[in-house]
Amino acid sequence: MKETAERAPALSAARRPAFKAGRRRVGGAMAALAALLAALLLVSLTLGRYGIPVGQLLQIFFGKLTGAEPTWPATVERVLFSVRLPRILCAMMVGAALSGSGAAYQGIFKNPMVSPDILGASAGAGFGAALAILNNFNLLGIELTSFAFGLTAVLLTCGLSRSIGRRMNAVLVLVLTGMVVQSLFSAFTSVIKYEADPNNKLPEITFWLMGGLTSSTQTQVKMMLLPFFGGLTVLMLLRWKINILSFGEEEARALGVDTTRVRSALILSATLLTSASIAISGMIGWVGLIIPHLARLLVGPNYKTLIPASILLGASFLLGVDDIARTVMATEIPLGILTSIIGAPFFLYLLFQGRSTWE
Repeated sequence: MKETAERAPALSAARRPAFKAGRRRVGGAMAALAALLAALLLVSLTLGRYGIPVGQLLQIFFGKLTGAEPTWPATVERVLFSVRLPRILCAMMVGAALSGSGAAYQGIFKNPMVSPDILGASAGAGFGAALAILNNFNLLGIELTSFAFGLTAVLLTCGLSRSIGRRMNAVLVLVLTGMVVQSLFSAFTSVIKYEADPNNKLPEITFWLMGGLTSSTQTQVKMMLLPFFGGLTVLMLLRWKINILSFGEEEARALGVDTTRVRSALILSATLLTSASIAISGMIGWVGLIIPHLARLLVGPNYKTLIPASILLGASFLLGVDDIARTVMATEIPLGILTSIIGAPFFLYLLFQGRSTWE
């Protein structure tokens, strides 16, 4: 016993360098992700049908900050601030929201195969948008209806699961109920598509469901700000409790965590982020599934760093994919198609390699 007690300080001291090295590695990864996002932001501002050189771009921003007299063409300023910058901000916010909510859902349900649409948010939002397009709503009406039905689907899932699973596994019942609600709203969307005018409404509904940021405006950026910062603030404040939830229901309660309240707050925040993103961009898959896996490879499974890493990486990923979508071909490629083309092979690669990104 005495020998073990004498050895303990030495073992503890031996672990300190490894612990510090681990913290330095995580800190370096976070700094690299932030630098990647900043570099992509700068490059994205210069790309497009109307190219803007980096020197002119910096001149415009510097002139705006200092209030200098404009010496650049008015067309360049209009393209930059009315078209390109709103789209870039929407891409960053949607990517960050989907990846952050995906990481939170995977922690809540203790399952790396979970994505943000697990509770029916995507299917509900898609039905809302299809219904609004069928009824000739304007762009704002489409987004608000999509957002409302996305939240409705999740509230329906939570209400039904609470009524059904009083004496059952709460998480299992919630996931199964979400699958039912998701299937139900997908069927409703199919009915809308079946009834839509094949020469007018059906192509519009189909294109929206494929996802894209073509119609991004300053109004959309303002609409996204409140749910974006509200949802991410809750996730950031409660991210350390996701680690405790992963221990299990009884262990978490023994540590003083109100699991029902914490899980409800996290689900509501993640759903708010998902529904707001879909309302802005349409259906964009795979981001909330593969980005948390990739972030886990970079910073590890600790949700104190995994959530912010997923947010940074998700913003960079969707911003880069959107750059490809609007520049690689003469006609713009829907974002949902590109994310599937990139995401599916990457996920298969992880499965074939047998890499454990959860443990």
